[in-house]
This record gives sequence, C-alpha cells and structure tokens, in this order.
Amino acid sequence: MTISIIGASGYSGAELIRILLRHPGVKIDNVFANSAAGKRVDEVYPALRHRTDLVFDEYALEKVRSSDIIFIALPSGEAMKIVPELIDAKLRVIDLGGDFRLQDPALYQHYYKHVHTAAQYLPGAVYGLPEWNRTAIASAQLVANPGCYVTSALLPLLPLVKEGVVDPRGIVISSLSGISGAGRQSSIDYSFTETNETVRAYKAGVHQHTPEIETVLRTFAGADATVAFVPHLVPITRGIHSSMYGRLAKPATASAIGDIYESCYHDAPFVRVDGARYPEIKHVQDTNYCDIGFTLHNATDQVMIFCVIDNLIKGAAGQAVQNMNIMCGFTETEGLA
Repeated sequence: MTISIIGASGYSGAELIRILLRHPGVKIDNVFANSAAGKRVDEVYPALRHRTDLVFDEYALEKVRSSDIIFIALPSGEAMKIVPELIDAKLRVIDLGGDFRLQDPALYQHYYKHVHTAAQYLPGAVYGLPEWNRTAIASAQLVANPGCYVTSALLPLLPLVKEGVVDPRGIVISSLSGISGAGRQSSIDYSFTETNETVRAYKAGVHQHTPEIETVLRTFAGADATVAFVPHLVPITRGIHSSMYGRLAKPATASAIGDIYESCYHDAPFVRVDGARYPEIKHVQDTNYCDIGFTLHNATDQVMIFCVIDNLIKGAAGQAVQNMNIMCGFTETEGLA
C-alpha cells in the first residue's frame, strides 16, 4: 500500500512517519509540509536519521492520486479545504484533525470557531474509534480520527453507559495532558519556563472535545449524555491521564464492572483493564495501549474511572494507523505491537 501524509512535519505527522516506516505492508510515497518544503525529514527530526531519505514537499492533488491512503495531520480548519478534492478524486482519507468528527456544522462552528466549508461531506465521514466502529471503518472512504482527550474518555465510559451502569448525565471528566498535545508551535504559553513545575487548567467546560464526547456517547451507547470536561496541561512531554466520575444508575459491584469491560474489550488488542490497579502514563508512553482502572465509591454511589494513553499514538497517529489497518485488511496490530 502506498501512503501520503499531509501535515507531516508536526508531532502527529512525525509519529505517523515513525510508525509507518516499520509497517511491513506500506510504503510512504509523499510527506507534505509547506512550511518545511525542501527539507529532509531527518533534518527536522534527527531521530529518523538512517531510517528514511524522505523530503518534505508542498501539497498538490496530482502528487497523491496514486496513494492508497492519505493521512491528514493539520490543525482544525485546514483539512476541510482539501478533503473535498480528495474525496471527489475517489481517494481514501484518514483525518487526524477535528474537521469531520462532528456531524452538526453549527456545533462545529460554535466550538472550533470556524465556519465549516465542507459540510456536505460530513454525512460520509466515519468515526474512527476502532473498538466500537470496526465494520464501518473497514469500508470507509473518509475516517475522522477521534480526539486524544476523547479517546481517553470514551473507551472507559462507553461500556458502562451502554450497559446502564453509569448515569450518562452529569459525568465529570478531569484530564491531564503533556505539552505535546498543544502541537509543534512556537508560543510563550507553551515554553519550558511557562509550563515547567506547574499545572494549568484551560477551556473548562468549553473545550472543543466536549461535544465530541457527548455526541459519541449518544451514538454508541444510545443514551443522552452531558459531561463537565476540564482539561489541564502538566509538565511532561507526552501522555494523557483522565479521571472520570459517574453516578451509578443501578447497584453494581467491582466484579460486575470488570465483567462488563471484559465482555466489551476481550477482542480489543490495545485496551487493557485492571480494576485493582490505578494506571500510569509511563506504562503507555510510546505505545498504542489504553490502560483503564476503576474503583467504586459507595458513600456517593459513584464509580471512579482512570484511563491513560499516549496522546500522540493512541490519541493520534497510532489510532490512525489502527484505522488504516482495518481499512486495508491488515492485522489490526500491524506496525503497532
């Protein structure tokens, strides 16, 4: 399979290159990054020296017509400018950004602060959460890769909401993210001096991943959902730790909750659940794993759920490759295990 990556010089794009270089079933034909055009990949990312001689190029439709899969790793508002011509050219696309995750263009505009200029393509976008949408992903032409925070919230919450154990109204989610989640940008706010030895909440209740979490809970769990989501930046490079607090909708034991997770994820190669252990970011860094732990708080009739992922892999590039594997008929773990 031949691969092109648009937006290949950012952190998620670099992770895609790193993962796909070791994937035995694909060959990277093109890496596009207008800001780095003409530079070798290993000049921008020296860790890839002696692994590739790829050179960043400026994107043009004619250069990708022979690609089997095209990844887009661009900031919100950018993918919608090029997805229409790719889809019209009958190409298969995996978008790592947020432009095609929400089916409602008004909701997108409210949270992302852009007018959606390709709304007619939204109905054809398949939500790329592999553990819950494998069949639709397999035949999709356009896959919307989930957000990183969203992945860390949905994988723990969906089984319990779907089974009616957790009340989907009023779920509280507190997430901690490494600084790489802000992208590869030059900003004083994300400099070492500003982010080291501190924890900072931001966009409390208004983060663009809030409607994505609520929408997917409604879609796959079949229940109206409301969440209070508060993201935080913490002084680590990569990783997300999400803590979720949901009120029990019916009596449940830890054993019963463990059985629900086992039933749901017994064939999910990248989801690991252990109710006796609180998961830690260091155990999933540089992997495509999602680790989940939980505990019951009987005094408040709540279940407390904890989840960790690597935001650049399971939260971005790794999940995108997992989706590609499903779309192309590869083993789901190819290049990732």
